[in-house]
Amino acid sequence: MSSIQTTSEGIPVIVLKEGSKQSRGKDAQKNNINAAKLIAEIISSSLGPRGMDKMLVDSIGDITITNDGATILKEIDVQHPAAKMMVEVAKATDSEVGDGTTSAVVIAGALLEKAEWLIDNDIHPVIIADGYKKAATKAISFLGEIAKKIDISDKQTLEKVARTSMLTKLVAVEAADLAKLVVSAVLSITEEKDGDHRANISNVKVEKKTGGSISDSQMINGIVLDKEIVNNNMPKKINNAKIALVSAPLEIEKTEFEAKINISNPNQIKSFMEEENQILKEMVDKIKNTGANVVLCQKGIDDIVQHYLAKAGIMAVRRIKESDMTKLAKATGARVVGNVDDLTEKDLGSAQNVEEKQIEEDNWTYIEGCKNPKAVTFLIRGGSQRVIDEVERAIHDALMVVKDVIERPYFVPGGGAPEAYMATKLRAWAQSLSGREQLAVEKFAEALESIPISLARNSGMNPIDVITQLRAKQSAGEKYTGVDATNGVVGDIEKIDVLEPIKVKEQVIKSATETANMILRIDNVVAVSRSSPPPQMPGQGQGMY
Repeated sequence: MSSIQTTSEGIPVIVLKEGSKQSRGKDAQKNNINAAKLIAEIISSSLGPRGMDKMLVDSIGDITITNDGATILKEIDVQHPAAKMMVEVAKATDSEVGDGTTSAVVIAGALLEKAEWLIDNDIHPVIIADGYKKAATKAISFLGEIAKKIDISDKQTLEKVARTSMLTKLVAVEAADLAKLVVSAVLSITEEKDGDHRANISNVKVEKKTGGSISDSQMINGIVLDKEIVNNNMPKKINNAKIALVSAPLEIEKTEFEAKINISNPNQIKSFMEEENQILKEMVDKIKNTGANVVLCQKGIDDIVQHYLAKAGIMAVRRIKESDMTKLAKATGARVVGNVDDLTEKDLGSAQNVEEKQIEEDNWTYIEGCKNPKAVTFLIRGGSQRVIDEVERAIHDALMVVKDVIERPYFVPGGGAPEAYMATKLRAWAQSLSGREQLAVEKFAEALESIPISLARNSGMNPIDVITQLRAKQSAGEKYTGVDATNGVVGDIEKIDVLEPIKVKEQVIKSATETANMILRIDNVVAVSRSSPPPQMPGQGQGMY
């Protein structure tokens, strides 16, 4: 469209910059809806346990192989503004609940697809958006009807939730074993406050190392540092470790201003060196006197200090990340000390053993067997870098879903059962509405069914047969009926132990509805070109543009 607009009297007015593009009304809506639908199509084939992976190659040739919705959308460089909003819905769902990103995008795409039919039948987008909003609120209340409470001491159910999240990923075969590790990791970092439980996933440190297989992955009740012990003369293993955490360098600090020392004879050099030596030795003595036998330092450690520490049989590791120091404090119960002079026995942490172990070609330090660690480490192993990257994404999702059910202890069956249940209930509720909103609510119900349809399609089942069976069984009151994609049948999902947190389902519906409504309300897209402004004619004032 030209940048010259015409008023109702037919007077031409230049409003937009030269080269700007504008689309409005139904054109703008169709364009946006098509872009969003395309994104949903790309993602929908990776939904469920039979979902396929995507290989993404970036501009420098790095490869990512994944079926994690959020990762796929982050990696593909999306240009269209409406498609970018679909990427945002995945990111928001990922950061809030960690799982369900693919579902959120699929439902948002389906909502827009259904809205297109309504717009073509002259229903105003704002009426559709209002109908969708009411339907979403009602759907979430229906979801509460099939949710079951979970006791957070019930490890078995928590493991089922963790396993469900991993069954759709590359780690499906090892899901049962990994789920046990994930649950014990989250439970050990869970804190109770005023009857509520909180779990901060950042207290689970994830370390990756190629080699071995996925089943060699392990959880350590403590912290693994990708650092080696600073000096070969130090012990490589210490049992009943008393750990000092020091954030200051164990060196003689350089002065901030320039300092010169005038030395007139060689003896002065000697006494100067001895003085330095003495200061460093005193540092070690202070550490030794507290009873510490392991020193973990955030900064550097002087060679002379290393020598004296080794002599005293104390193990030391240097240049540890600040975030790891915080985790070490939580795991061992130590206090991070900024100055060795302040170090007392009370500040020391404890661990059953601290040991340097060789993993492949690197030496790493393990701080293991912490009594009641509030920070733990997940060590991921796998055949190649691509594999462990994908395992890390699966572990992240599993950690997040366990956190979700601990913080809000309700779960629903998976396999598209809750979506089918909500759709059935919404259809019945729609009958009580009048006018065009009724149509919008019915379309919302259809959009929710895109989840069981995608699951069926991805597992090679006939989507029409599946949705007919599903509707019949749901209408007959079998509310846990969904798509058992692994066995390729429609059946009771709770019996096959596929369970999901209610928090994930609620977030998926909220995010998808909000995004769809936002795109629906757009009726004008103005794209400003990046071209240079037109050259000015001599004598032409700025006011003319």
